[in-house]
Amino acid sequence: MNIAIDGPAGAGKSTIAKLAAKELGFLYVDTGAMYRAIALYLLRKKTPIDDEKALKEALEHIAISIKYEDKQQNVYLNGEDVTGSLREEAVGNMASVSSAKQPVRDKLLSLQRSLAEDNSVIMDGRDIGTNVLPNAELKIYLTASADVRAKRRYDELLSNGEKPDFEKIKADIIKRDEQDMNRKIAPLRQAEDAVYLDTSSLSIPEVVKQIVEWEKERA
Repeated sequence: MNIAIDGPAGAGKSTIAKLAAKELGFLYVDTGAMYRAIALYLLRKKTPIDDEKALKEALEHIAISIKYEDKQQNVYLNGEDVTGSLREEAVGNMASVSSAKQPVRDKLLSLQRSLAEDNSVIMDGRDIGTNVLPNAELKIYLTASADVRAKRRYDELLSNGEKPDFEKIKADIIKRDEQDMNRKIAPLRQAEDAVYLDTSSLSIPEVVKQIVEWEKERA
């Protein structure tokens, strides 16, 4: 059984998918974290991502693995646990750009599909239902208004002791939406057979409950 969750940045996909997977006993696959791991490597190496030759060469030196330790998903980049670095704003912005590159998508597609073939999974990202898992039994398009998504990210950074700029966060989210929806390769869009779920006025437990109910109805 595969559940595909797509939606824009800051919609709460990862948090919700992780909790729903725990409720259902599924494997949670955070594709966004995988793309962020690649983005982190490209940032560290200052790789010019518009140079296809340089990009392909860099990707040859990247190995990404997912390990579950103490019931938590950790992402390893070339043997280094980089989970704590993946939520940085610069990494997220780079991931939005680099994930539109075909060599980057090819790098991760086979790994993602292999996980879904061998396990009951909940996988979230930008093109899971439309491209990665087009035959998923349940597809969900999860979204929220730009203001709500920016506020969630603002509160998250604030709780981490940072001093975020709300307007900048909102502007970055709107820019990323535009990039993700208008990229030539696997743009963000709602699959025709996906259910639409706006979380703007819903709590996390309410959204998780709805997804679990949909799954049980289809099982």
